[in-house]
Amino acid sequence: MTEQAKSSASPRGFTVFQPTFHISTRRLWPGLLFCCLWPLSVTAGTPLFGYKESLQTDLGLFRQWLRVMERHIIEDTPEGACTERRLNRCHLREWRAFLEGLQGLPQAEQLQRVNRFANRRTYVLDIDNYGVPDYWAIVREFLDNGGDCEDYAITKLFSLRWLGYPPERLRIVVLQDTNLRIPHAVLAVYSGDDIFILDNQIEAVVDHRQIVHYVPVYSINEQHWWIHAPAS
Repeated sequence: MTEQAKSSASPRGFTVFQPTFHISTRRLWPGLLFCCLWPLSVTAGTPLFGYKESLQTDLGLFRQWLRVMERHIIEDTPEGACTERRLNRCHLREWRAFLEGLQGLPQAEQLQRVNRFANRRTYVLDIDNYGVPDYWAIVREFLDNGGDCEDYAITKLFSLRWLGYPPERLRIVVLQDTNLRIPHAVLAVYSGDDIFILDNQIEAVVDHRQIVHYVPVYSINEQHWWIHAPAS
């Protein structure tokens, strides 16, 4: 976005920036990632929330997203003793044991359990957790501190990646909740012609067609991001 791009801050402390043709790395709302190419055929015929999308390729615009991926690899899996105050691999055993218990279960059950596991964590604004208005937390931080909507989505994405879900099936979606009139973020899981939504505001995992009050702004995965717009 340009320096003149408009931003909107919600009462929940979540800020989203409306993308324009010229994007500033200092102003663009951050994102997430793992590592693989998104095949265009995956989304053919399955417009997210009924909105058309335009493929973009420059993930360098999303500095926080890139940092989250790097920090996840480095910090979510270090060795350490349970006596240490700093959260480490020992303290992540609950998460890893939870995921190991999901191996072999049907997809629907895995998605429901991953959604519930993350949603049990406390909702905390970034300003209260980290002293900044916007911060994207890795799993270690989220399990220890709680977090806001994008932090729930990040942990759900990494959980499904640990379970072997291919990266091309997962997207973080930044959107506007028209009911609450606030920006929001969820995880979208693509499965054939369906797209399932894992949402900290909804206890159940639902098909995207069942949600009519979400307006997607952009979505992102490992190699690409998409700008969304009304279908007509």
